Amino acid sequence: MKKLIVLSLGGSLIIPNEVDHKYIEKFRSVLRSLYKTHKFVVVTGGGATARKYIAPLKKEGKSPREQAAAGIAATRMNAKFMMQFFGPNEANDVLPLSMKTVSNNLKKNNVVFCGALRFAPKETTDGSGAKLANFLKTDFINLTNVSGLYTSNPKANKKAKFIKKISWKDFDSMTSKIKFQAGQHFVLDQSAAKLIYKNKIPTYIISGHDLKQLKKILKGKKFKGTLIEG
Repeated sequence: MKKLIVLSLGGSLIIPNEVDHKYIEKFRSVLRSLYKTHKFVVVTGGGATARKYIAPLKKEGKSPREQAAAGIAATRMNAKFMMQFFGPNEANDVLPLSMKTVSNNLKKNNVVFCGALRFAPKETTDGSGAKLANFLKTDFINLTNVSGLYTSNPKANKKAKFIKKISWKDFDSMTSKIKFQAGQHFVLDQSAAKLIYKNKIPTYIISGHDLKQLKKILKGKKFKGTLIEG
C-alpha cells in the first residue's frame, strides 16, 4: 500500500510575483518520482496574491471574515492552476471543498490539490493541511520559503537560531505568542500548531526551494529542516 503524505505548498513558491514555471516543473518531477510508493494531498497557500487582495480590504475596514474570504479565493485559484498543470492523468479535475471529497479523490489520483476547504477563524491553509493530516491519519509536511523554524524571523534577524527539533507543546507555545493576521507569513499558523499538538501529528517544516529535503524525509534519511514531534 502506498504511503499518503499531506503537503502544504506555500503560495509564494507557486507565484512569488509571476508563476514560477521552472519551480512547478521541478515540483511535479519530484512527486512523479515518488508515485510508486506515495500518494499526496497538496494544500496550496495564497501567498502574495492573497496578501495583495487582503491589504486594501483591511484598509477599508472590512471584517476579518471578509479579508479571509479573499485569501481563501486565492488559495483555491492556486489549487485549480496546479490541478491544470499536473493534468487529469495525475491529479484531480474537480476542486475539493471537503475532507471527504479529498479522500474520495485519492482513490483514483496520485495527487489531490485543494486550497482552504472552508472559513475558520484565525486559520490559513496550514490549518486545512493539519486537519487533513489528522483526518487521513498521516504525516504533515510544510513546504515554505525558509529552511525550517527559527527562534525569530531569519530574514529580519541575522542572529535568529535554527531549531532542528521541537516538541508539539513548545511549538504551540511559540505560535501562541504571535498575533494572527490574515495572510500572515509565519511558517505554520496558530490553528495548525494547536491541531498537531492535540492530535500528535508528526510535522516537518522544510524549504520548498530545496526539494531534495522532501525526498530525504520520505525515504527516511537525514534532512535539513525542522521536525515537530514528541
